[in-house]
Amino acid sequence: MWIILYLPFILCTILYAVTALYGHRLKRLNYYFKIFLFYFLIFLSSIVVIPPFLLRPRDVKNGTIYARVMKHMNKLLGIEWHIRNGEYLSGDYGAVILNNHQCIFDALGMFNAWEIAGKMCVIMKKELFYAGTFGIAAYLGGGIYIDRKNAKNAHKTIQDTNEALTKNKTKIWIYPEGTRNKNPNRKLLPFKKGAFHMAIQSQAPIIPVVFSPYYFMDSKTFTFDKGHIIIQCLEPIPTAGLTTDDIGKLSDRIHESMSSTYEKLWDEIMTKNK
Repeated sequence: MWIILYLPFILCTILYAVTALYGHRLKRLNYYFKIFLFYFLIFLSSIVVIPPFLLRPRDVKNGTIYARVMKHMNKLLGIEWHIRNGEYLSGDYGAVILNNHQCIFDALGMFNAWEIAGKMCVIMKKELFYAGTFGIAAYLGGGIYIDRKNAKNAHKTIQDTNEALTKNKTKIWIYPEGTRNKNPNRKLLPFKKGAFHMAIQSQAPIIPVVFSPYYFMDSKTFTFDKGHIIIQCLEPIPTAGLTTDDIGKLSDRIHESMSSTYEKLWDEIMTKNK
């Protein structure tokens, strides 16, 4: 009985040792094992945090606990995160944080920034609510699920979130591209307008955050080496006095700023890792 319970951990330990020693020779095994390890640890950590989360369900402070637990995953995956201008994320006020979205591992970067940001929650697609223990843990941690296929419900969710921004002084982490940019090529996808409606309606500042490219990872060649990602925080952009008529110009301005920053990070990272 105990062998069955410990079997997944034993197998993970053996596979981790093999990939650590021979990962450069067994690229495909190393790649898929690290992907599996990521999902397995999310599943496991979610089980661990759900019981204490039930003591104060939907409290955004739960998210900080989850972030502290998940940060340790970076060492196992060989990913390092370097935050620049992290002071822009601190401060006891509500804000909308915009982050470019490249892959599932963006979540690890967000967890690294969470402790600096303080009270924070994440806007996620509704489908993730059904992602097993993670969906439950994220919900209990204050995560906000949005139904992208139902514009009316999505709009209501945005309106309800305004209270968290203003009254509770919570920062909202959003991926404005709406989906993963699977082929960035130095460019960001067009931004959805929901985040800007949210910021303007609550008159909260917008904090752009740009992650550098995952140069050490490539699904086509099954590459998953050790590497580092730069988290570049840009200066907060106030929305006080703006109206919905300003959304187009505001969105274009921030998209241009984040795209420019991403291109600079791309050049920096690629030059250092030639």
